[in-house]
Amino acid sequence: MVAYEQIRYEVDDPVATITLNRPEVLNAWTDRMGFEVRHAVGQAERDPNVVGIVITGAGRGFCAGADIRRLSAVSEGNYAGEPLPEELKSDPGDPSFGDDLHLGTHTYLMSVPKPVIAAINGPVAGMAVPIVLACDLRFMAEDAILMTAFAQRGLIAEWGISWLLPRLVGPSVALDLLFSSRKVPGTEAAALGLVNAALPRDQVLAHAQQYVRDLAVTSSPTAMAIMKRQVYQQLHPGLLAAEREARELMVQSFGRPDFGEGVRSFTERRPPRFDRVPAQGGGQR
Repeated sequence: MVAYEQIRYEVDDPVATITLNRPEVLNAWTDRMGFEVRHAVGQAERDPNVVGIVITGAGRGFCAGADIRRLSAVSEGNYAGEPLPEELKSDPGDPSFGDDLHLGTHTYLMSVPKPVIAAINGPVAGMAVPIVLACDLRFMAEDAILMTAFAQRGLIAEWGISWLLPRLVGPSVALDLLFSSRKVPGTEAAALGLVNAALPRDQVLAHAQQYVRDLAVTSSPTAMAIMKRQVYQQLHPGLLAAEREARELMVQSFGRPDFGEGVRSFTERRPPRFDRVPAQGGGQR
């Protein structure tokens, strides 16, 4: 077994629980955390005792999005990414994938042939939002908040969220959440269909784990694996294309002044001062 640094991985037959474990920074996402989560998901996929996988956060948050030090480095043009740690290369923990439609950086969760459930115990923001949307089900604390945050950082709809979000809430609500980056509490998220249920904070993780235990008693793992593949394959073949386009647009957004201003305004705790969009085509409408 690999000794993870930024997550905890526990198996209590039939549930594998992956806990994002940087509570001092609301479990802000790093490349290392991404490598470890993917590796742990692969371990759970291969473990015959595991029927379902629950992903949650340590402390009072689920995940605050990308680590601000990473964002600052990207905005200053000196971030080259973290290499895959050697200890994660040596162990065959990467998910095997069920098809080639969902091979994205985070949307691989949709190809894992076991239910993947996000137990959102606290704030979930930025790039953590498309990650939880790539899970099969989401249970959220009533008083937790969800916010996309991308527009406030001068970024675009990242990591396939432009495909995922409209399919859950429709294009109009999706654009509202993307444009405004407003804070959506768990109760509203449930009403919008973003999450399956909103629960008291202290019940979220136990509810998700019990959901898996109930499935282990009542539902065929083989049938669930096939149904999961059916649902995602028959939705639309454009998810991978959406994530690939988002990667290209995200790299472009890193080079614009809005990104630097978005990160500085966040670290300085002030409203951002973004430039207005200039007139297009030589004239104003």
